[in-house]
Amino acid sequence: MQYFELKCTAYLKNNIHFKESFEKLSKYISYSMAQDKELKIIHESKGFKHYSFGGLLPIEREKIYKKGNNYSFTIHSIGEKLIDTLSQELRKNINNPNLLIVETHKKTVKQFFVNELYSATPVIVTVEDGFHWTIEKDGNILKLQKQLHDNLEKKYQDFYGEKLKAEQNFIQLLEIKNRVPQTIQITKNNKKIRFFGNKFRIVPNEDEVSQKLVFLALGCGLGEKNSFGGSFLLGKGTRV
Repeated sequence: MQYFELKCTAYLKNNIHFKESFEKLSKYISYSMAQDKELKIIHESKGFKHYSFGGLLPIEREKIYKKGNNYSFTIHSIGEKLIDTLSQELRKNINNPNLLIVETHKKTVKQFFVNELYSATPVIVTVEDGFHWTIEKDGNILKLQKQLHDNLEKKYQDFYGEKLKAEQNFIQLLEIKNRVPQTIQITKNNKKIRFFGNKFRIVPNEDEVSQKLVFLALGCGLGEKNSFGGSFLLGKGTRV
């Protein structure tokens, strides 16, 4: 297994507040995908997108990214075609009013043994009645772990075309790092919508299937709303 990383340098044409930054990046990526026939199908479908992206870096103290400055962000995907096409199309989107991608750099990450997983952006999981999982709304950790596991199995089958035979949940330990729910904000039909999620530290199990799933999560994100900035992950482990 492997995933692909695209590090992007963005020049800002206008100030962008941290709360709006994920939506700005999401729309920029989506527009760029729509310029390619194959990626447009993925973008417009209701299925898995198989990519995730992180926020702009460095984060400004006042949480406003400044016009005229360069910032970086990273896209992960298990699809090399998606990354290669985005590497070209992102830089062609010169008419975007908010930012311009001036440089991209691709890196291939081969599977390694993952000891720990950290979510750099909120992990979003929908539970009953359309609510997003939080300690306050639900609090059932075992249900959360099951949904995260099942979601990854579905992503694996969707991309690789085969089922995994898991004997246990891929999560050995899950630690919630935030005191209050974290949010990602988007605009739909002129209305502000907030997705509620959490920051996790996860210690995965060591068996082969668990390691495949946790590596897949690094490549395309945990949970839901990955194409809006949900669940961009970082991992620690042993690399050959």
